[in-house]
Amino acid sequence: MPAYINVCKDTLSDQFIDNAWVPSKSKTRRPVLDPYQETHIAEVTYGDPADVDAAVSAARRALPGWQATPEARRGEYLEAIAAGLETRRQALAELSSRNNGKPLAEAYQDLDDAIACYRHYAQAAVALGQRQGTVEDADQPDLEARHYWDAIGVVGLITPWNFPLVSSAWKLAPALAAGCTVVFKPSEITPLPERALAEIVIEAGLPPGVFNLLQGDGEGIGAPLSRHPGIDKLSFTGSNPVGEAVMRAAAQGVRPVSLELGGKSPILVTEDADLALARDLVIAGICYNAGQMCSATSRLLVHERLADELYAAIDAAMAELRLGDPLTAGTDMGPLVSATQRDRVQGYVALAEEQGLGSETLTHALPEQGFFVAPRLYREVPTTSRLWQEEIFGPVLCARRVADDAEAIALANDSDFGLAATVVAGDPDRAEAIARRLEAGNVWCNSDQIAPPQGSWGGMKRSGIGRELGDAGLDAYLELKRITRPLRA
Repeated sequence: MPAYINVCKDTLSDQFIDNAWVPSKSKTRRPVLDPYQETHIAEVTYGDPADVDAAVSAARRALPGWQATPEARRGEYLEAIAAGLETRRQALAELSSRNNGKPLAEAYQDLDDAIACYRHYAQAAVALGQRQGTVEDADQPDLEARHYWDAIGVVGLITPWNFPLVSSAWKLAPALAAGCTVVFKPSEITPLPERALAEIVIEAGLPPGVFNLLQGDGEGIGAPLSRHPGIDKLSFTGSNPVGEAVMRAAAQGVRPVSLELGGKSPILVTEDADLALARDLVIAGICYNAGQMCSATSRLLVHERLADELYAAIDAAMAELRLGDPLTAGTDMGPLVSATQRDRVQGYVALAEEQGLGSETLTHALPEQGFFVAPRLYREVPTTSRLWQEEIFGPVLCARRVADDAEAIALANDSDFGLAATVVAGDPDRAEAIARRLEAGNVWCNSDQIAPPQGSWGGMKRSGIGRELGDAGLDAYLELKRITRPLRA
């Protein structure tokens, strides 16, 4: 059985460096949990700075050869990674469900999104090769200029636990396409699906040192990786406090960073919106992945004429959600990823009770096991409440009724965050007009939260720096070089 699936008895004590699993320099071991069964499904060794040194050294040795690899050939490697994920689609979806707690249907969607991302950047690598040496007007009659795009170097990639294999694809695929070598730290909470990438890159034939994977926590791996002088760029997705720490570490050496951080995203519903569509988009925006999304639309702003009817529809829909085993067909929502995360969300529920904020959502009979939190809607939440202002990262929706579009927009923008938003309106032009005034990097109008690989992802304000996906996602790992020379006779 492959190492990434044989998770029930063995201790996963190795780090993947130079295309081989090598013993970690650390002896610290921690369990990996199944958040539904509440059982240990593996034990991993948490690495330390010595492992980071070894991985960065391997990546630096591999960098010149990988940078010199033709872009089209790099695209072939990425296509092979996509094929490797596709071959393992069922096994990895089940493993992701088991390790993360998300329903199997969502895990399959994650796998398909990751596969599409690698394939998109396989094509982007080819296009990059075709635009190298583009001639530009040098604005001098006897000169010409050419543009080249060089890999930024060795990059450190750090991803969260809520979307295994997807968050990593958004970083790994463009970094490899650009010609960067990588040291990748997946979340210590959900390391199991990401381990498959080591087996896949070997099968794909990637040269040793191009891809290195380190398992461990922030203290042992994340912080040493962030401050390592051999890292030329850092890309981090996760919480704001950790993102700020990564940014401080990157300041030493003036190294660039990409940060995808928190959100407190609004969903705005006008009085002419289709009620059923609004209900479905609200539920998807707060209950998908049990609300554990940085883009979760956790603040509902609904026109006062539709508010009571929509509130009732949301309460009814939440009450009908089936909570249970994520591997069982028909489960709508699984457990939260850990007891720590469950307790954190329950702390906000307790705060709501302290503040006199009642929820009319029918209480679910929670499964006897698993780190579950029942979804709930809180109506007319004060904007001064922590529930309105802070990212909860669970299925907790806060709502307010508004008198008009101007009030809705003002309240939507009154936030430290600006990652995403949704607008639901009967008139598509009105929806887009509202969207244009929202301070958010991604706005969906009458649509589910889709993030195709050719699109863009990232936020404004405290939601981060830079963009992933699309052309911007590739450019994040490239340095533009301009060469000016005399015109040839």
